[in-house]
Amino acid sequence: LDRVGLILDIFAQRARSHEGKLQVELAQLKRMATRLVKGWTHLDRQGGIGARGPGETQLESDRRLVQGRIKQLEARINKVRKQRDLGRRSRKRSELPTITIVGYTNAGKSTLFNYMTSAGVYAEDRLFATLDSTLRRVHLPGCGPVIFADTVGFIRHIPHDLVTAFRSTLEETSEADLLIHLVDAADPHREEKMKDVAEVIAEVGAQDVPQLTVFNKIDMLEPKVDAKVDLNEEGVPERVWLSAQNGQGIEQFMDSVASLDRKSTR
Repeated sequence: LDRVGLILDIFAQRARSHEGKLQVELAQLKRMATRLVKGWTHLDRQGGIGARGPGETQLESDRRLVQGRIKQLEARINKVRKQRDLGRRSRKRSELPTITIVGYTNAGKSTLFNYMTSAGVYAEDRLFATLDSTLRRVHLPGCGPVIFADTVGFIRHIPHDLVTAFRSTLEETSEADLLIHLVDAADPHREEKMKDVAEVIAEVGAQDVPQLTVFNKIDMLEPKVDAKVDLNEEGVPERVWLSAQNGQGIEQFMDSVASLDRKSTR
């Protein structure tokens, strides 16, 4: 297996919703379509010089099957995308701001989401535990009702087919009023991963959405770091340090989100 094949295998194991399974299968088939030629070249020479070998016939048959299935999946995903667009327009009409949690895979997005919303979203210390975006309405003190969205974890050099297949899920990022960029504070490569997330955010067209950087897992840092909020020169929250696992710093986080959300929805 190469890197992309391994990622797709993990995605196939993690997909839970109907949409997530469709998206993974589409990405797998698109990848398979580009590799079919290599798979049957060993049969091309069996028919002799100038003859139409069985390898060519089998290749054409496989191509038809794969392309037919790809069209079916794209049609189903487009139907799901239209339903998602209807829901998004409905939220805009109700003027409920959307706050989307993004970050590198295994940063703790679902744990934070569950703590704030009691949604019971699957969360575990493993890569790509979440593939399906989940939306929950939450009453934010000092701000009122908002929609919180949990998203699929980002990765370095995300395969193009995955960006395409998960476009409807990633649209929650570009349509948000505020992005919570969650970072694993205890990860020795956190700066590199923050840059990777910024690249994916730009790729899905969400680079202009207001952001709040949140450093999670401070309980795992050595030396210890207390929960805190870093303000910029204008007194606006810029970074929050917390632990979603034990709730340390959650109140400060909610206050920061409320203040930024009021600014973004004015």
